[in-house]
Amino acid sequence: MQPKDSTKIISPVKLQEVAKALSGDLRLRILEILGKQTLSVTQLMTELGVAQPTISINVQILEQAELITTSQGANREKLCSRVHDSLLLLLPSALGDALHEMEEIMMPIGMYTDCSITPTCGMAGKDGLIGSPDDPRSFYLPERSEAELLWFSESGFVEYRFPNPMPPGIELSALVLSAELCSEALGYDEDWPSDITVFINGKRLGTITSPGDYGKEKGSLTPSWWMPGSTQYGQLCEWRIDKVASFCNKEKVSDLQLQDLNLNFTKPITVRFEVEETAKNRRGLNLFGATFGNHSQAIKLSFVRERK
Repeated sequence: MQPKDSTKIISPVKLQEVAKALSGDLRLRILEILGKQTLSVTQLMTELGVAQPTISINVQILEQAELITTSQGANREKLCSRVHDSLLLLLPSALGDALHEMEEIMMPIGMYTDCSITPTCGMAGKDGLIGSPDDPRSFYLPERSEAELLWFSESGFVEYRFPNPMPPGIELSALVLSAELCSEALGYDEDWPSDITVFINGKRLGTITSPGDYGKEKGSLTPSWWMPGSTQYGQLCEWRIDKVASFCNKEKVSDLQLQDLNLNFTKPITVRFEVEETAKNRRGLNLFGATFGNHSQAIKLSFVRERK
């Protein structure tokens, strides 16, 4: 058993995470039983009379909160140790003390609030299709919230509303949006450019051209049931808007600046992915969630704080 530090200082940024970890009776019992000894997950199961998956989940929560550490034992079992006898909680004393340098919100791709869809089109969840392919009415089904892949051809858009987590008085240095996407062809076509434009709060952030619709190789996260010969993955694209200009994948795409967005704590932030009717390359859009494609994320909006 490794020696314990007497006291761990919990900064305001970590307060919520630590408080949540301490809020479960089982997690408190795990901390209690690890107070004098190091135990494996199997030994914790025996001591506490709880199934292995439940123990593992709660051990993970405690480890993420840095209340315990784990290591691999001689028999490849996970060994769990408590390394602190007491916690010193530092309460926030100034505006923004409890906020991270970057706050992230992950939006499932099926949680759009508005759309305009042209067949061919459709949606898929991790276990199967949602609604009927090539029927735009499917995009209004309640089940759309479970979508992990959506697609439409030619022109159209999907629009999302994000909450603003930054309270008044907190200044941002940048807003960063990322998503995995590609063009939409019948089946797939890796030489199929499509001009995809991003709008935030109705302001044009910039247009990028997706080179194609990728289907030669299976996406690393794409489910086994998904049809071969179809779209498999996209490109992870990142848009960044700061106090100077807007960029996509580090290349400048417009002069739009952060202050032009008129961000307000009480109002949602709208994000639209659109293939415009006037686009030179009007070849649709595929948008990937966390369990399709090559990247384990949905649509991510990050709020970067101004450094003090």
